[in-house]
Amino acid sequence: MFELAGKVALVTGGSRGIGRAVCITLAKAGAKVIVNYAGNEEAAVETLRLVREAGSDGEILRFDIASPDACEEAIDGIVKKHGRLDVLVNNAGIALDQILLRVKPEELEKTLSVNVGGTLWCSKSAIRHMMRKRQGRVINLTSIVGETGNPGQAVYSASKAALIGLTKTLAREYASRGVTVNAVAPGFIETDMTSNLPEKVKADAIAATPLGRMGTAQDIAAAVLYLASDEASFVTGHVLRVNGGMQI
Repeated sequence: MFELAGKVALVTGGSRGIGRAVCITLAKAGAKVIVNYAGNEEAAVETLRLVREAGSDGEILRFDIASPDACEEAIDGIVKKHGRLDVLVNNAGIALDQILLRVKPEELEKTLSVNVGGTLWCSKSAIRHMMRKRQGRVINLTSIVGETGNPGQAVYSASKAALIGLTKTLAREYASRGVTVNAVAPGFIETDMTSNLPEKVKADAIAATPLGRMGTAQDIAAAVLYLASDEASFVTGHVLRVNGGMQI
């Protein structure tokens, strides 16, 4: 079950956090994993070491997902080298949190170019190859705040809401070509991004979660693995909420 042997997966933002957990989980299932990173080569190398320790192989690949040309060149290169790209996990993203009245134009532009643009450009390049083989999996990492909103995250929540619309649209566009497009919406997850939050904020978030704990990167990675697998072949356009019941 959830076997990915012989398949090639690209995980954007795979050097740490949820991205690293996804890389390792896909590797354990047998996939060859391409670890995209933006700048932290040391972290990407460590992820690759863990991928190999998990029993598979892969490589690190630095490119700017906000650049359409960079995405196309990188993904074309993957297919040329490996002969295929079966799974794309659009995980990379940024959060520049501000209340609305303090939001600067450059913060909006940067967030949308990475979170939305990066997902769109990578998906465009990947789907072009996937549809020729009439099979493929695209999995987008959105967020609970894309559906619920969150004070202080006007721009971030807008970008994550956009990914839900993008996911559903691409699912409709490419289902007939054998490509499924789904999203995973994490709730309150224990990552580098949340580690620096005040203890009261963490406690309040846990109190609002019926399962009574923060999620882990592995919780998210497990959901991604399911959507990447053959077992999810009849699932497309779906937003899989992994939030401990915080939103039902």
